[in-house]
Amino acid sequence: MRHRVREAGRRTFRAISVRNYPLYFTGQVISVSGTWMQTVAQAYLILFPLHGTGLDVAIATSLQFLPLLFLGPFGGLVADRLDKRKVLYATQGTAGVLALVLGLSVAAHVATLWEVYVLAAGLGFVNLFDNPARQTFVSEMVGVELLPNAVSLNSVLMNSARVIGPAVGGVLIVTVGVATCFFVNAISYAAVITALALMRASELYRRPGVRRAKGQVREGLRYAWATRDLRVLLVSMALVGVFAFNFTVTLPLLAKFTFHGGAGLYSWFMVAMGAGAVVGGLATAFYSRPSARLLACIAVVFGSAILAVAFAPTQAWAMALLVPMGVASIAFVATNNATLQLRADPSMRGRVMSLNAIAFLGSTPIGAPLLGYVSDATTPRVALALGGGATLLASIPLFVLATRQRRAGTEGLVAGFEQAPGASAGVDDLPGHGGHDRAELGHERDQEVVDRDDAGQIRVLEDGEAPRRGRAEHAERLEDVG
Repeated sequence: MRHRVREAGRRTFRAISVRNYPLYFTGQVISVSGTWMQTVAQAYLILFPLHGTGLDVAIATSLQFLPLLFLGPFGGLVADRLDKRKVLYATQGTAGVLALVLGLSVAAHVATLWEVYVLAAGLGFVNLFDNPARQTFVSEMVGVELLPNAVSLNSVLMNSARVIGPAVGGVLIVTVGVATCFFVNAISYAAVITALALMRASELYRRPGVRRAKGQVREGLRYAWATRDLRVLLVSMALVGVFAFNFTVTLPLLAKFTFHGGAGLYSWFMVAMGAGAVVGGLATAFYSRPSARLLACIAVVFGSAILAVAFAPTQAWAMALLVPMGVASIAFVATNNATLQLRADPSMRGRVMSLNAIAFLGSTPIGAPLLGYVSDATTPRVALALGGGATLLASIPLFVLATRQRRAGTEGLVAGFEQAPGASAGVDDLPGHGGHDRAELGHERDQEVVDRDDAGQIRVLEDGEAPRRGRAEHAERLEDVG
């Protein structure tokens, strides 16, 4: 029994064996806990001291993601071009300054709703560059084989913070005031900056940055849309992102207007969902075999759980049902994230993940006001139920994709490969490239084959057409990444 427990633990936490990853993990736990603390504090600040409405909370939440919605591919291109660690230094430091400014304003009793809006928009511009850099930096720390495990552990990280942050934030609001939450969040960013500084750059799985060229944002958009696997995953995530993943809007409204509670009840809701998400992240880390079929099944469970919470008869039932909803929510996010990164060509990974960020987070400016309005016009239960139904609907194209992959024998294919730590070879020196960056994403038209022309632009090859110097077999079957 002890051997089985040790083996399960080893398999679940495989990515921790890579020295740089535990540093990143620790720094992010502290920083993201502060971020969730500020999320709770911001909703409380708007609803209570500033006497705002559900729509006001939705607007502030939307402004944090509006830049991502309109400029997301540009942020992804920056992640593809620049050193991701340096990008994170800049974004984490700037976010800390913004939190400090809001804390000082609240402490001085001069904060207004418009000031909250402006600072939320400022944080949105930080997230524009931080999100794709942070997501793709994971693959640079652990490599492709440990990527699914690391992505799932990241989900555990984020949702451990979801438990810690709101719980501590609720206590601080009640005991010493809401301004303290913003100050603590500002300090928490120092943990990430310290972790980045302690990393060994020679042990990163780095790739050469994408050379500056005209039309690279459009190139990324064409690539993602032309590749069926990526297109279906992104569209499904957009549907779930708009209608379901707006819990920072729907849960405080459920707490205040449906169950007539305050900041304490909202904090407990977040703790319950976060606790379930930690379990979901650990389970996903143990399994570490992302696929479209698995994602479709998770979507069915997730949508059903949201509907159950929407019709919960009491506070106790709502908190109990938020736990399985949290399990399914993070399993969906982690599986989608890992599948996208494994299916995307490494030179396109930043731009693909920026599109995923648009679908998941950038859709908030659309979904948050919409759900806030639906909640105000009807009840928070209806807003939650709308998200549950949309998630069930999103599972349909995922099941269709999984069926096509199984028939074509393309489940588990990985695009590209990772450069060994410490290597500094250019693209032309990589094995099998022959001077051209190519990716084989499947064996039939459902997963397009791409090549670069003389101008360096990626184009989709016609049926039966091979890349110019022989087909580069960069797709490999990943039977068991463990």
